[in-house]
Amino acid sequence: MLKADFHIHTNYSPDSEVSPEQLVERCLKVGLNCIAVTDHNTIEGALAVKELAPFTVIIGEEIRSAQGEITGLFLSECIPADLPPDDTVKLIKDQGGIVSIPHPFDRFRSEVISAAALESITDFADIVEIFNARNSMSADDRKARTYAQDHRLLTSAVSDAHTTIELGRTYTAMPDFDGSPTDFKRALAEATLVGRRMNPLIHVATSFTKLKKRLQRNRG
Repeated sequence: MLKADFHIHTNYSPDSEVSPEQLVERCLKVGLNCIAVTDHNTIEGALAVKELAPFTVIIGEEIRSAQGEITGLFLSECIPADLPPDDTVKLIKDQGGIVSIPHPFDRFRSEVISAAALESITDFADIVEIFNARNSMSADDRKARTYAQDHRLLTSAVSDAHTTIELGRTYTAMPDFDGSPTDFKRALAEATLVGRRMNPLIHVATSFTKLKKRLQRNRG
């Protein structure tokens, strides 16, 4: 049985300081043995973690489309930011990847996918995050659950971790799979979701990290 988390960030994202080494160490400590590293608009962090980890690492990317974020899993190439949502999804599918919709109804995040974009890509989506530990309102997760049920989409519970303390609290328990996207979806359909919500103050830490890294870049 896998203890999995399909939405994790490293210091390759502008709002995280978690190194690949720290991520692997923490996963081993809390028993996560299947993760997707989904940094913002890059797969470099995922590739670095995959080189280090003795467990399954799925190459992912949380992509900023022109109308909100879309996550690609099982990627081999980075997908550019700011493309139309339909193009973003096509590029994921062209790689044989899986489309996951991150935190689709979180009312507090400006980067959430727009209603129009969500409608346009639903037929190509595979997974909806129905529990994101960083969502402040449980009602937003319930709305995501209903959306997934109505459209017969697979579901996941994710940490959306930007710090090591978030790892291992929320996860998807699922059977092992053979490494392919097809068998991954088969296993995910049999999953049990375990969710534990983070204190909303975790967003303050993320905002501080983003500001700190921006100032460091400007000084450089």
